[in-house]
Amino acid sequence: MSDSPSAHSEPFGDAGEPEFGAREQLAIWLLLASAFVVILNETIMSVALPPVMDDLGITAAVGQWLTTAFLLTMSVVIPITGMLIQRVDTRPLFIVAMSLFTAGTLIAAAAPGFTMLLLGRVVQAGGTAIMMPLLMTTVVTLVPERQRGRLMGRIAIVISVAPALGPTISGLILEVLDWRWLFIFVLPVAGAALVIGAVKMPNVGMLRVARIDVLSVLLSVLSFGGLVYGLSLIGDAANGNALMPPWVALVVGALALAAFVARQLRLQRDDRALLDLRTFETRPYALSVLLFSFSSMALFGSLILLPIYVQKVLGESTLVTGLLLLPGGLLMGLLGPTVGRMVDSRGARFMLIPGTGVTALSMWCMGLFTDATSVWQVLGTHLLLSVGLAGVFTPLFSVSLGSLPKRLASHGSAMISTAQQVAGAAGTALFVTVMTLVSVSVAGSAEAVTPHSLAAGTRIAFIVGAAVSTVGFAISFFVRDQPQPVPGAPDGNA
Repeated sequence: MSDSPSAHSEPFGDAGEPEFGAREQLAIWLLLASAFVVILNETIMSVALPPVMDDLGITAAVGQWLTTAFLLTMSVVIPITGMLIQRVDTRPLFIVAMSLFTAGTLIAAAAPGFTMLLLGRVVQAGGTAIMMPLLMTTVVTLVPERQRGRLMGRIAIVISVAPALGPTISGLILEVLDWRWLFIFVLPVAGAALVIGAVKMPNVGMLRVARIDVLSVLLSVLSFGGLVYGLSLIGDAANGNALMPPWVALVVGALALAAFVARQLRLQRDDRALLDLRTFETRPYALSVLLFSFSSMALFGSLILLPIYVQKVLGESTLVTGLLLLPGGLLMGLLGPTVGRMVDSRGARFMLIPGTGVTALSMWCMGLFTDATSVWQVLGTHLLLSVGLAGVFTPLFSVSLGSLPKRLASHGSAMISTAQQVAGAAGTALFVTVMTLVSVSVAGSAEAVTPHSLAAGTRIAFIVGAAVSTVGFAISFFVRDQPQPVPGAPDGNA
């Protein structure tokens, strides 16, 4: 490979924008469908942990590793994908991602014990980590500016709806089947996507030589892995189950992150950075990543806390819990294309400001939950949250990646995915830790926790989340739309 465009470089139309024909649309749809499957899998274990713990005879501290190891692997692999997308054609990279995911799903489905199940989750995460940056970079490379909002709306469906549907599907399956069926259900879909992609996925975009800096890879493992692991330990420490003090992992992660940033700043002068930090020189992108982080904290924090609240406080079953989260996920899916069209016609700010405002309002409403709250109030509040998030993710995708030069698109998408995983882990740790500390404080001891004290803990945790979301609402006013390109003018992002 060389620095010149590869044989499959993008064609350009009369207006100076890349043509978006049948070949390019096929690539986008295959990536969208595959990304939906792999992201759905990310939260499918949330409702399944208690049955898995009972079946395999493991404690909550051990079982939590099924989620922690997944997040750790994602946070370590995602930074490397920016380099991979530059070096490897679309089809072989897609095959690698879906092969890893399919193999991990098969391992998990056939796992005789905890060790093999954990290995399956780690292998799954490796494929998941490649898929989302590959999808977003391909969209920015192929889709003309005037159509990008609608495509970003479909990506927002993948990002927001798939995690929301995970607990619903999990609850439905666990009501009648063994937990292994969670993976058996996903396996044929993943296998079909792999086969279709291997045959039909076109090679798109441009390739160039991108040398691998081993030290950057090692520092990314220590930094992102250390931070996510430290955040995951906070919740365990609140219960007295942490394997080590959380601050140890957090300090190691922070020091490694400082070294990683310094290394990237030096390497990017020669275009050799693992993650090119020049993406943050573009203000709309920098603010969008910040807003992505706050929104991901709200999404993943609520996804972990709502099932606990509904089951442990309101006393509902896993099936009812899953069904309560289903309408919100479907609503986000229905709103995605509409929001995308609004972004194309009115700009991102038109949807982003009210979207962040509604998200913050819904979190404040969750701060009103008690042990006597109706499930209908929970449903209505979650629907409100879904409306807010639908108005957040699509505009952010459009503004963030659309504002970057195309040479930085792969780095930008990898950075967004990394921020989402770390922020999701932070939101989960923050919500669970606050809930645990307040519940124990109200009850007097961990053994004396009741639905009433647990309701107090979830209420305060949601209020903390509401405060975080309100900061995001304030930031949204500073995000500006990119000027639309003039037809026939040279592409400034080229």
